[in-house]
Amino acid sequence: MPSYYKYLDLVDQVDSFPNIATHPVAFAEKTADYSRFIHQAHTIGYIIPIVLDALKDTTLSGDWWTIAPGVVSLNGDTTEERTRNIEETTRRWREAKKFEILSGWRNEKYTVYAPKSTPCFYMERCATPLFGVLTYGAHMTVYIPATPTTPMRLWVPRRAAGKQTYPGMLDNTVAGGMGDGVGPWECIVKEAGEEASFEESYVREHAKAVGFLSYFYVRHDKAGGEIGLLQPEIEYVYDMIVKPEAEGGPVPKPFDGEVDEHMLMDVEEVKTALKQMRFKPNCAAVILDFFIRHGILTNENEPDYLEIYTRIHRRFEFPTR
Repeated sequence: MPSYYKYLDLVDQVDSFPNIATHPVAFAEKTADYSRFIHQAHTIGYIIPIVLDALKDTTLSGDWWTIAPGVVSLNGDTTEERTRNIEETTRRWREAKKFEILSGWRNEKYTVYAPKSTPCFYMERCATPLFGVLTYGAHMTVYIPATPTTPMRLWVPRRAAGKQTYPGMLDNTVAGGMGDGVGPWECIVKEAGEEASFEESYVREHAKAVGFLSYFYVRHDKAGGEIGLLQPEIEYVYDMIVKPEAEGGPVPKPFDGEVDEHMLMDVEEVKTALKQMRFKPNCAAVILDFFIRHGILTNENEPDYLEIYTRIHRRFEFPTR
């Protein structure tokens, strides 16, 4: 294993599912034994064989699901009916300990969309990778700008050692998944208080929306649960400038047990941590995007610049919010 990786290696970690638009042959080979999860002829996810086998259980098919060669659909004429059917399916799997990933059940619903931003159904957060459906989150980088005498510095948290997913890895200053009914702005405000103890009024005044990332992740061992589950994601991205502590700037502090510590790292230290793959994969992508937007990573100093940028701003074949 190399001691240092290229930035493109980090992108390969987080955007690891072949793109049907740019790599149709690789996509066809990868999905040869997968089933499309559809709603009214629109693809809303992909189902791998071990999940399809579970769906074929006679206690789950019939009224709840329609299964045909290469295609699966969730029955129900309304959002509520479809929500009930997938809830019953995943609940039974959880009770039977069918999938390890369901041990992380949070009683937190995510929205899966039909075309025109219409909710198709709502489902348990930890179950979404079983169906390869698109999920959403919001991440924020909190930083102290460079001065004539000091480099730019970023507040970087270390994830709690006891977390089920990516324990001990580095993260973005603030990050969280977007549950049902929560938009990206409210998600960031909420998570900033819960994860970093930032005052709500300060975040509302100083945080700035700067875009989004999109990528298609194939889960590996550090993600927790079964390896190979599919996780396409869109992350709304925010920046927040703060002053140094000596000048009265806020200092992030752990609050909810999700983070062990916050470290103030300069850009060179962050680069080293990235190249050592010490960041959680999607958080590394957020940092790369930050570097691009702030002129740290450019076409002139990075040979893979164009591929890095396009891979973390991927166009999806799914309906979106």
